[in-house]
Amino acid sequence: MVKRQAYQPILITDASRSQDDQLTSRQKRYVLMMGIRVACVIGGAILVGTKAPLLWLWLPLVALGMILIPWLAVLLANDRPPKEQHRLASRFQPRHRDETPPMTLAAEEQPHKIIDAEP
Repeated sequence: MVKRQAYQPILITDASRSQDDQLTSRQKRYVLMMGIRVACVIGGAILVGTKAPLLWLWLPLVALGMILIPWLAVLLANDRPPKEQHRLASRFQPRHRDETPPMTLAAEEQPHKIIDAEP
C-alpha cells in the first residue's frame, strides 16, 4: 500500500515577488535615498552660504547624511529580500495548513464510470 502525502494547497500569498518587482523596488529605494543626499548637499550649501545659527550643529548632520546615505543606498539596492526560511515572522508564527482537499464530492455527485459492454 502506497502512503499518500498530505495535501498541501499552494497559496498565491506564499509566492515570492518576481525578480522584476524586486528590482523595481530596489531602484525606487535607491533613487529616493540619492534624492535625500542631494537635499543634504543643497541644504549644506544653503546653511554655509547664509551662515545659519547653530551651523556647528547642522553642518556635521548634513555631512553625515552626504557620506552615509550613498553607502546605504548601494547596500540596500544590491540586497535581495530574505528567503522564506530566514524570515523572523515565519519562526514566531508558524502557519497552520489545512490537511483536507479543497473540494470533496458527495457520493451522488461522484462521476460514474461508463463500462462498455462489448469488448
